[in-house]
Amino acid sequence: MATLSIHFDPAVIARLTSASGDDTIHVTLSLGGGSDGATASPVIPHGPLAALMQAGLLKPDTVLTFHQRRANRSGRAVVTADGQLIVDGHPSPFPSPSKAAEAVTGNVINGWTLWHAPDGSTLDQLRQKLDTQ
Repeated sequence: MATLSIHFDPAVIARLTSASGDDTIHVTLSLGGGSDGATASPVIPHGPLAALMQAGLLKPDTVLTFHQRRANRSGRAVVTADGQLIVDGHPSPFPSPSKAAEAVTGNVINGWTLWHAPDGSTLDQLRQKLDTQ
């Protein structure tokens, strides 16, 4: 019978143990890197966020947030290595900032101007930086 062995980085274990019951934890498994010397191929971002990621303006595992005071709504999403967004409370990633924002707000909305990076920049502001480079 085949055996499956899963090894987690200590940072992943720390995140799992500190999570509350309301947190959504996403774990990505990559095949390869076993004793046969095989290595997993790097993940290449695609989709709307790809250019920002390739320019180094947005990195995998970056947490994006927004807060709409008037609607008393907020959202949190994590950028995946392939350029999608994992929104808290949703099982599948979203291919674009606007689709991710729509999943939280329930309305068609411009996710480029809604989501903020940790430094406070919107995705649209990051995209404008890319255009001036």
